[in-house]
Amino acid sequence: MRIMGLDFGSKTVGVAVSDPLLITAQGIEIIRRKEENKLRRTLARIEELIVEYEVSEIVLGLPKNMNDTIGPRAQITLDFQEKLQRRTGLPVRLWDERLTTVAAEQAMMEAGIRREHRKEHVDKIAAVLILQGYLDYRAGKETE
Repeated sequence: MRIMGLDFGSKTVGVAVSDPLLITAQGIEIIRRKEENKLRRTLARIEELIVEYEVSEIVLGLPKNMNDTIGPRAQITLDFQEKLQRRTGLPVRLWDERLTTVAAEQAMMEAGIRREHRKEHVDKIAAVLILQGYLDYRAGKETE
């Protein structure tokens, strides 16, 4: 059993999966699409990855506004959550992703990745941060 983490953007989806023990998150790929509304191939690729990595649960980053409200981007994400649940039959949990892209950029700067190469990786790293946050939360709840 593994958990998949997704950073859903307007033209990309960063994908991460947990290890089988649900301790760490690893980035696996960025799914790209030409148009925001074209989700068929994106959903098909996510389904392939679910089978390949034996995923039993999905964590989807929810881009809330800084004042904790749901804006247009978050509403699109909620619609995607519904499509993903319907298509995969898996539970899709929402995880507050505020500042994950900023944290991903910071991590790449600290790792010495040049600015022009950061765009290639930011969504995958954001997915790792979303999933790792959820895994850490779960682990904390289990020890209570």
